[in-house]
Amino acid sequence: MQVQIVEEKMDALLRYAFVPIAFRVESRYRLEPIDGGPGGIRLVEESVAPYDKDYDSIPGEAPSDWATRWNVSTWGFFGAWSGRLRVGGAAVATGTAAVETCHGREDVAVLRDLRVQREYRRQGVGKSLFGAAADWARDRQYRALIVETQNVNVPACRFYARQGCELAAIDSTAYPPEMEEVRLLWILGL
Repeated sequence: MQVQIVEEKMDALLRYAFVPIAFRVESRYRLEPIDGGPGGIRLVEESVAPYDKDYDSIPGEAPSDWATRWNVSTWGFFGAWSGRLRVGGAAVATGTAAVETCHGREDVAVLRDLRVQREYRRQGVGKSLFGAAADWARDRQYRALIVETQNVNVPACRFYARQGCELAAIDSTAYPPEMEEVRLLWILGL
């Protein structure tokens, strides 16, 4: 399948949002202390009762809400196109204090979002979008690209590891307890 990755302007966010980010959760990573904790933490995959997860359904998280929450004028936006059909998108956040995963660092960019139409997943679209996002950040002299995902998105964790990202941080207190999710931060040196 031929896919073209196109850098887009901020006004494309409404069209960008037509690509759903929802995914099916069938397993998650459980945190398991090694040697009671001093040896680190191991991620152990375990099955869960399947359910659908849609981050766009969380108030303020949909792409159409980003410009009301943050100054997105320095962000990079990308569309993946198969002919005239939008099949994916990616957003790279820079220069915004609201992106807490940077911990105040100005030399890193954050892959805020990467989404691919369900029927186009596992066909290289995500890899192409990730590559475009990393190239964009590298071209702007950022030293690293940070990606946030959750322990309930095992396929995304595997994907980022295949792209060369390393697991940099695990935060079991990042989200409200009722979400029962752990934040995993991945980093790609540029």
